[in-house]
Amino acid sequence: MTAHSRCRPLEEGTLRVIVTIQHPGHVHFFRHPIRELQARGHEVYVFARENDVAIDLLEAYGIDHEVLAGASDSLVSLAAVQATWETKLLRRARRIEPDVITAIGGVAAAHVGSVLRTTSLVFYDTEHATLIKKLAYPFADVVCTPSCYRGDVGPKQVSYPGYHELAYLHPDRFAPDPTVLESLGLAPDDRFAVVRLSSWEASHDVGHGGFDDPREIVDRLEDTGMTVLLSAEGEPPADLEAYQFETEPERLHDLLAYADVVLSEGATTAAEAAVLGTPAVYVNPLSLGYTSELESEYGLLFEYTGEMRHVRGLERTASILEEPPEAWARRRQQLLDERIDVTAFVVDRIETLARTSASNQSTAAVNPS
Repeated sequence: MTAHSRCRPLEEGTLRVIVTIQHPGHVHFFRHPIRELQARGHEVYVFARENDVAIDLLEAYGIDHEVLAGASDSLVSLAAVQATWETKLLRRARRIEPDVITAIGGVAAAHVGSVLRTTSLVFYDTEHATLIKKLAYPFADVVCTPSCYRGDVGPKQVSYPGYHELAYLHPDRFAPDPTVLESLGLAPDDRFAVVRLSSWEASHDVGHGGFDDPREIVDRLEDTGMTVLLSAEGEPPADLEAYQFETEPERLHDLLAYADVVLSEGATTAAEAAVLGTPAVYVNPLSLGYTSELESEYGLLFEYTGEMRHVRGLERTASILEEPPEAWARRRQQLLDERIDVTAFVVDRIETLARTSASNQSTAAVNPS
């Protein structure tokens, strides 16, 4: 009997799945699939790397996990942290012998899967993250991308009609909690904007920038009578500290759902607002397949990437505030009619690949070469 067959769960049909987490967005994306897989009787092992509030979110959602590596504070330290992360993940995976290992981006998952000959399933939607793609895609067994993704990964690519954000903000998975307004001193009829500033420290953000002057953004919004709530990665500009709001990280989506407009340097926050039916102005020199589609197909996100992005973003914001709320609700409904519940897709992909892997392992154990 092989080590793998000795480690197989006793209950017929039970699968072993490893999920790796390296960013807060990964927690949101995988939290419903993790719960659903567990509800179906499968064993799910979650391994995480410290990054921003990722660990806080795992704890807030009650997801059992093990932290294998700390955060990196520079591109130089990133290599050392990545080496620690991959080494420890390999050790855990060797002991667990999963049927599939899955991740977003998935550099470590793809490498570990390749070493152990375990099926690796990578989800990704960021075309300009060239380093991650070069390190992960060649080693991954399956790469799942939204249908709007600009890029051909080859025969291992599987496309689906949705966005990462619909894994956790689809109405079948999420209903906004209005008590978030009271917790921030807002009344239900208050008009407010959320402004999201990026740190520009991610590997795919180096050398880029968004708003020319965040102070002008705040002033212009206040001139229209809006309350401004600022969310900043890292430290906000000193003169804007008073606008920074504090709430539990898992409640940010409640706030985005009730905002009148969201202005964001980050694509994820802009897309989250859009799929919730809140118009989003995305100001960043880099366009993505999903930000472009959310604008061209649904008119819920407006991206500005050129030299005049700051000025044009402000102009669009002014016109957005003149639109009736019903317009955004109609556009969101069209989106929901045409896009899928991504959690259901993720669970199906994991189960299908894991069962195939488990079947192949069983066959190999019975008929060793």
